[in-house]
Amino acid sequence: MDLGISGKWALVCGASKGLGLGCAQALVREGVHVLIVARGAGVLEAAAKKLIADSARPASAEVQFVAADITTVEGRAAVFAVRRDFDIVVTNAGGPPPGDFRDWDRDAWIKAVDANMLTPIELIRATVDGMAARGFGRIVNITSSSVKAPIDVLGLSNGARSGLTGFVAGVARTPLAAKGVTLNNLLPGVFDTDRIKGMLQATSDKTGQPVEALADARRKNIPARRFGTPEEFGAICAFLCSVHAAYMTGQNVLADGGAYPGTF
Repeated sequence: MDLGISGKWALVCGASKGLGLGCAQALVREGVHVLIVARGAGVLEAAAKKLIADSARPASAEVQFVAADITTVEGRAAVFAVRRDFDIVVTNAGGPPPGDFRDWDRDAWIKAVDANMLTPIELIRATVDGMAARGFGRIVNITSSSVKAPIDVLGLSNGARSGLTGFVAGVARTPLAAKGVTLNNLLPGVFDTDRIKGMLQATSDKTGQPVEALADARRKNIPARRFGTPEEFGAICAFLCSVHAAYMTGQNVLADGGAYPGTF
């Protein structure tokens, strides 16, 4: 299927690895020019080289990168100094640490809200009017399945990402929708990324249980009996960015292998 987005420009955040890189890869393979951003310069440059070397990338698709902290004013300025207008924006920031809400002070909450709610809002605010003027725009926010099924130890994420979800629900239904601009959230469950590996290792260190045993237990709670891959997550993202998804806006698209037990 031709997604109809070849030649568009995309900003993909947190794209040095994991789900962000999976999204960037899927877009590049569709002929989209991408500017990827992450904090770690070395890992980000390696990701850019991987995208450029991808045999499925059309030669016309450009790959640029900016090493910056997108959650800061300075980081966003560095990105927009390279390119101001984007047709596609994929927002993505690492989730806050797990823990007990009793241990989180105001600074912990502000940091979580800044990264996982206010930064996406700032990126949306900076780009949607240009998208509307050109008659095409796609915003995809990578949030979490915990927005739909909250996880008690991920209270910082539950709160901040739910705030973003409520904001997007309103903005997506403004006149932007009539001007070809869609805003949707993509909710990952458990994917085979460094984040899940780190969480499993932390649990192993705390409990003494082998990492693989913990991973197997997690897989058994997923009807698909496996973790998702960044590549298939990226494919969903690319579809949401396509011309075929023009009638989808304000939606929360859950990708979790069937783990969520509800009907809606």
